[in-house]
Amino acid sequence: MKESLQQYAIIVAGGTGSRMQHSLPKQFIELAGKPILMHTIERFYTYNKDIRIVVVLPEDQLQAWRTLCKQHKFPVFHMAVPGGKTRFGSVKNGLATIHGEALVAVHDGVRPFVSTGIIKAAFEQAAESGAAVVAVSPKDSIRELTESGSQAVPRVRYKLVQTPQCFRADLLRAAYEQPEQEHFTDDASVVEQLGAGIALVEGSYSNIKITTPEDLLLAEVLVKQFEAVP
Repeated sequence: MKESLQQYAIIVAGGTGSRMQHSLPKQFIELAGKPILMHTIERFYTYNKDIRIVVVLPEDQLQAWRTLCKQHKFPVFHMAVPGGKTRFGSVKNGLATIHGEALVAVHDGVRPFVSTGIIKAAFEQAAESGAAVVAVSPKDSIRELTESGSQAVPRVRYKLVQTPQCFRADLLRAAYEQPEQEHFTDDASVVEQLGAGIALVEGSYSNIKITTPEDLLLAEVLVKQFEAVP
């Protein structure tokens, strides 16, 4: 395993707050006294003080983010870059700031409860195999839609994908040189298009993506646990 490779985190935060039914972009909504995005950044800094963090935001939110960082005296150094029209474009913009050999994690800006252990496991797996994705098993039964209705499928054959998704930088760069396609729903699907294998790393049901008011209620409970345990 190449432990000497520089680690990066591209944190993509392109939300508007529409599903949250909130006037603020969801990444700027306060949780325990500071914006959700700050909690997310701190998880990666807690994991590795030397990690290089790139935050990708819509261009019209960059100044608001700078203002929030000043207001909260946010101490974690990071680079903020403008996003693209789609998530694919935003990751590509973040990736353009990374040069040379490296390991790169791509993470959702509104997923502030990823543990340092999961981040570590994802980076280690990416160093070994080139591509690692955090995922959990579904709790509920699953049905597949068919032309005649629907049918039950064995849930043991399925995984629910989370972030971070970690890759060798050269592999991720090659993947993002491809034209964007409709089925590119996450970074793993972009990398997989090259024919690369994707290793899975066990995630956590606490590693939620905050997108609805119900998620925010759960986050208020989870943040107390994460303040007590790294």
